[in-house]
Amino acid sequence: MLLRRYSFESPFRCIPPSNLILRRLFSFNPDDDVQKVYSIISSTSSSEELKQSLKSSGVFLSNDLIDQVLKRVRFSHANPSQTLEFFRYTGRRKGFYHTPFSLDTMLYILGRSRMFGHVWDLLIEARRKDQTVITPRTLMVVLARIAKVCSVRQTVESFRRFKKLIPDFDTNCFNALLRTLCQEKSMTDARNVYHSLKHSFRPNLQTFNILLSGWKTPEDAEGFFDEMREMGVTPDVVTYNCLVDVYCKGRQMEKAYKVLDEMRERDLSPDVIMYTSIIGGLGLIGQPDKARDVLKEMKEYGCYPDVPAYNAAIRNFCIAKRLGDAYGLMDEMMEKGLSPNATTYNLFFRIYYWCNDLQSSWNMYKRMMVVGCLPNTQSCMFLIRLFRRQEKVEMALQLWGDMVEKGFGSYTLVSDVLFDLLCDTGKLREAEKCFLEMIEKGQKPSMVSFKRIKVLMELANRHEELQSLTQKMATFGRPVQVHEGTERLRDHI
Repeated sequence: MLLRRYSFESPFRCIPPSNLILRRLFSFNPDDDVQKVYSIISSTSSSEELKQSLKSSGVFLSNDLIDQVLKRVRFSHANPSQTLEFFRYTGRRKGFYHTPFSLDTMLYILGRSRMFGHVWDLLIEARRKDQTVITPRTLMVVLARIAKVCSVRQTVESFRRFKKLIPDFDTNCFNALLRTLCQEKSMTDARNVYHSLKHSFRPNLQTFNILLSGWKTPEDAEGFFDEMREMGVTPDVVTYNCLVDVYCKGRQMEKAYKVLDEMRERDLSPDVIMYTSIIGGLGLIGQPDKARDVLKEMKEYGCYPDVPAYNAAIRNFCIAKRLGDAYGLMDEMMEKGLSPNATTYNLFFRIYYWCNDLQSSWNMYKRMMVVGCLPNTQSCMFLIRLFRRQEKVEMALQLWGDMVEKGFGSYTLVSDVLFDLLCDTGKLREAEKCFLEMIEKGQKPSMVSFKRIKVLMELANRHEELQSLTQKMATFGRPVQVHEGTERLRDHI
């Protein structure tokens, strides 16, 4: 009965259970197996070695485990080429189908490394095997990576190619394109593309919410708000949130409060996002105390502040250089069971960086590590630049060691500053060690950093070590350009 139910719920997306698999289910430890597979991806250097290691590991490669492994790779910046081999190896098993989450995460990893040829190849393979796995979210993941390094025209061309890849090429896809342009390009670009393509699609409420959320000036947002009403689209809470946000950023708090009154007349309750915008707007007009009072007032309407709301209030006090009040709010949120995130700590890191306060920055970093809140790339950049400024090599190496061990931050951005510091202070062996650690993670150091280390190695007559580094750098090759990938897509479809 158990087996029949198992296969009935997922007749095509799972490998049929066997006695071996059932034994694995009873001894399955997700975290251990995810770590084991992740280590295999990070430590192997060839496709054959990867396959043999996976086979001998005894790990049951289920959809859920693969999702978790790819998620781990994404946030730890592991080797993208070996990750692609892992994805294809698991996908070639008879009767197995990847989840949409797995596909989207794999495409993100490839796009981040600018391996666009592999992106299009993978999409073509997915279309042939199971077209339903390609969703509007897939489209947005791919377009976002393309838009970061390519023109608006190339981004729109890539969007049009999805018409032959995605089952339902509709308004949801159009909305994904607009959201990408709002985030990666400019609102002018998004507006031009909207007007050029809106007759091919039917704009809906989400379309206008996306466009409203990206406007920088209240006048432009009001224009789109009026057009939306003319088309008979009724605004919702998200729409009003966007309008309030643009008013607050424009320091037009009276208009923001009028929107709140209009919402209440329609029996729409403002949510925590709207109150967060108001808190931020009050900070911009120099009223951090009034913004703090909003945290209390919103509870009277049955809306309770979350971490972003507290972050907005903390930011106001940081801008006003009232760090005592900022610390007080952080303690208050922890008392209410809310854990500060990396954004919270970055508010303090920014102030410490501009004040050149090394000790406070270091103490804040140690506090993060103790409570288990891993720094993000912005945190690491504040720290490493401060270490560089004050030539604190030991602190910089400890930060780098934590990054390598725990898998946080951008190796590429941090390493450029780190190598500058190590080379300027004559720490060649430490620079070489960090360089090799980065390569082992599948991350390519910048050519600027490589050239600096190369000069020092030549001066130190370490020609053999230099030859080894040169060979390792050569393994990364030349990134495939996006137009090469799109030409390949045209040839296959």
